[in-house]
Amino acid sequence: MKKLKKFRMTAALLSSVLLFSSCGENTYLTLSNPQSTNISFSWWGNDSRHDYTLPAVTRFEELFPDIDVTCHYSEWSGYQNRNSAQMASNTESDVMQINYSWLNQYSADGRGYYDLSTLSEYIDFSSYTEEELSYGMQNGKLNAIPIALNTMTMYYNKTVYDQYGLELPKTFDDLFRAAEVMKGEHYPLALSQKPAWFLMASYVKQKTGREIMNYEGNITANRDDIKLMLELYKDMVDKKVIPTIDDFDKREFANGKYASTMVWLSDASNYCSGAEANGYTMVIGDYPTVNGSLQGWYVKPATLYAIRKNTANPAEAAQLLNYLVNSEDMALFQKTEKGIPLSKSARDTLIKNDELGGIQKLAFDRMSENQERMTAQSPYFETDILHKSFASACTEIMFGKIPLDEQADALYEIIKNYRNTQE
Repeated sequence: MKKLKKFRMTAALLSSVLLFSSCGENTYLTLSNPQSTNISFSWWGNDSRHDYTLPAVTRFEELFPDIDVTCHYSEWSGYQNRNSAQMASNTESDVMQINYSWLNQYSADGRGYYDLSTLSEYIDFSSYTEEELSYGMQNGKLNAIPIALNTMTMYYNKTVYDQYGLELPKTFDDLFRAAEVMKGEHYPLALSQKPAWFLMASYVKQKTGREIMNYEGNITANRDDIKLMLELYKDMVDKKVIPTIDDFDKREFANGKYASTMVWLSDASNYCSGAEANGYTMVIGDYPTVNGSLQGWYVKPATLYAIRKNTANPAEAAQLLNYLVNSEDMALFQKTEKGIPLSKSARDTLIKNDELGGIQKLAFDRMSENQERMTAQSPYFETDILHKSFASACTEIMFGKIPLDEQADALYEIIKNYRNTQE
């Protein structure tokens, strides 16, 4: 047995695992049974994610004693940079956590990752609907399995709104009216860079009926639409509906200075737990609208798992992937840290063990109620150059150095040509 052989290693090895850090990346090595198959697995996240994923991998090895797993993990920025280099040099891990936008970036023709549909002997697809699996499809090939669905969600501090005798906002106008009442003592809303990009784009869709881009990533907005985004941002800052995105501080949400924020569903606990610990009542609110519709609100996979296109061990990699998304063990290790799992078997495990609740479950329920009226997000919409250029334009117009019309023209050109300027 593999585990017995591990414990019989010489004393100089000290342990059945080795941990070390290289260029900001942590690697977890098992001491392999010479007769076993070794595969690699990579993911990004914070320490809490690493702390439950490593024991889960150890449990997988116990269940599959002929498979050894080498783990590579780090924070997001380091992972993203390494992934780009590894995909270019064909040195990526056998099983990997991937970002939604990478399907188009690395597998536009569907051949950048392994076609998982050919591994149905090892992966249980019955826990997913056809629509859920479609998020991982590229050019007719199932490149990845979504772990959870995600959407930008409105989290309101009901305690603060009640303090001012205000109903929770339902429209953009309601937010402006709340700012008039709060008079700068609190902000009705606060946004970091990417949520601001999403919110202003939603406003354009509701006002004009036009998306900033279509699902294929081609710009469908015009110059006036981009100007409208910047005008709304400036108006919201000037009238103290929001602080500037440069001034956004997550701690101010926890202490009640910000009466609401908009972040991913998967970040619900991460953002709301601090405010709840401070005695505030947090609730899921409506998406701000212009006309009462949900136009301009998007849903996407939170993250996905894929298998390396040239893996030498597809069966073993598929067994690990199936364990990660469908097993009772992994469901209880992970719980809702990556969002409410899409896998029905994983979700049933959490329900059975009373592990599905709290603010994140409420956010998931709100998304599920509205999902048919929401739009599937283009994988290109989160491309770094887009929301970073938008943030830069917002900063410039607040300093007033460049006229808003010129900023809008420049931002329009960036959005129009962003594919040609990506590094």
